[in-house]
Amino acid sequence: MIRNLIVSVFAILFPVFLFGQDAAEKINQANEAMKAEDYAKAYSLYDEAMNNLGDVQVEPAINFNIGFAAYKANNTEGALKYLDKAIEAGVNVSRSHEYKALVYNQNKDYSNAVASYEQAIATAEGDTKDLVFNAAIAAYRGELLDKAVDLFGKSVENDHRTETALYYKAITLKKLNKDDEYKAALEEGAQKFPNDEKITSALANVYVTEGNNIYKKGVAIINAINEKVNAGSLKTTDDGYVAELEKAKTEFKAAVTVLEKAKALDATNKNAQALLDACNAVLQ
Repeated sequence: MIRNLIVSVFAILFPVFLFGQDAAEKINQANEAMKAEDYAKAYSLYDEAMNNLGDVQVEPAINFNIGFAAYKANNTEGALKYLDKAIEAGVNVSRSHEYKALVYNQNKDYSNAVASYEQAIATAEGDTKDLVFNAAIAAYRGELLDKAVDLFGKSVENDHRTETALYYKAITLKKLNKDDEYKAALEEGAQKFPNDEKITSALANVYVTEGNNIYKKGVAIINAINEKVNAGSLKTTDDGYVAELEKAKTEFKAAVTVLEKAKALDATNKNAQALLDACNAVLQ
């Protein structure tokens, strides 16, 4: 009876021992696959080992490595599974959140990408400037516009990739129909980076639009007095006509001031030049 019991115990322990040996060997093989950048093979071996550890002891940090391998192998489910395990174990927490964000980015799940970036920022012990900027890009791509404005603004405050951050902050504000803030962001960008053609060209177009609106006011005044002249109720020699013409010229002069700012920013802007020619034709 005792002998049978001992045999039964060995019958139970022997497979566990074999599982442990097999898991250790697979982890070694997975490590070699990682060195060879064969991430799909590495993940498969790691995952098999973790599911049959037996009495093999592993460091919690291995979960981050497995999650990284899965990310590189475009294995979304595996990446999130093991990165979450790393976070739960309290190892490489910020980096795990960052790679979760990268996984979500790959899948165009930008809302979760931004949330993961924010967790990475909150748990980081070092520089977070790249994380803030990458979160801003994810928010922009996901049409999380208010969030994007805030994050691009933080990148500007961080003086990190400021030129790009200012441009995208401006573009995002335009999408939100915040025209005054859009203009202000472009003006800040043009002042700091006068050679950035994207910024200066966009600001030039803002000035062209403003100049055109002023020009239209002048045209409306001239059209109104010309109608009166054609109707016979006003003569071009009348004081009223001269006074209204001066009002129109005042508008054209104001338009010229704005349009010249556009030309200074973008000499190739044909609309700016056409409007300047139209204004000057009246002012001559």
